[in-house]
Amino acid sequence: MEKAYQSIITINPNIRSGKPIIRGLRYTVYDILSYLAAGMTVAEILEDFPDLTVDDIRACLSFAAERERTVMIVSA
Repeated sequence: MEKAYQSIITINPNIRSGKPIIRGLRYTVYDILSYLAAGMTVAEILEDFPDLTVDDIRACLSFAAERERTVMIVSA
């Protein structure tokens, strides 16, 4: 991935109730992860949402992985 997810995933309390979003847009990390979990391919997501990039989707995955790692450390 060219950019670290921290430069792509942002939190703004005025957008989508403060949920993690992509580049200040109204797409949440949850939205993208849900599309992937439902079986959409990266190509299908990019086709449906042309203002997103492959790096945006990878940032969502990296964000989720980091959050999972953090949760596992805290609960151990």
